[in-house]
Amino acid sequence: MSLFKQLFGSVDSIHVSDLQEKISGKGGPVLVDVRTMSEYRDGHIPGAASIPLDRLDARLNKLSKNKEIICICRSGARSKRATRLLQNAGFNATNMQGGMNAWQKAGFKIKVGKVK
Repeated sequence: MSLFKQLFGSVDSIHVSDLQEKISGKGGPVLVDVRTMSEYRDGHIPGAASIPLDRLDARLNKLSKNKEIICICRSGARSKRATRLLQNAGFNATNMQGGMNAWQKAGFKIKVGKVK
């Protein structure tokens, strides 16, 4: 893969309604919220782990390459960067399109408080 494509190419993405369907069953993907801690506490998808984007590189060893990882942020920009970083490191990562803005607009459940 060229360096340009690694840095700026497209990444796999999932629509919020498809993600909602995936997480409603057993053995769903790992959800990684890459927003700041305060953004996470203000409202996140239940079960999502908080790993801010600026700490993701240092926490790669906490993630499994055997599980699908869905990256989440506010609008989809930071999670796209996180997805690219994870994919380049050999993870099966996907970006959630539209981020938490799209999730909340769709009316899906959020959890407020506590960092996981």
